[in-house]
Amino acid sequence: MSCRKDVPSWVYEGARVLDVAKEVEAVVQFVGPWEDPASRKVIDSAVFLRPEGGGREWVVSDHQALRQADPR
Repeated sequence: MSCRKDVPSWVYEGARVLDVAKEVEAVVQFVGPWEDPASRKVIDSAVFLRPEGGGREWVVSDHQALRQADPR
């Protein structure tokens, strides 16, 4: 079973997305398992993001918080 089964096809490594919660565009670095350090719950399809051009990476545990970024 793929860990990406619930993730939309537009969420893939290298895709530009909008993180609605942070109101910032980012580039998808990886989609896969991640353990929440607070709850110790493992999220099978977490989305790892980084600002375009570099910067500090963050994790979105629910892909529904993301939107497809406008094409440039």
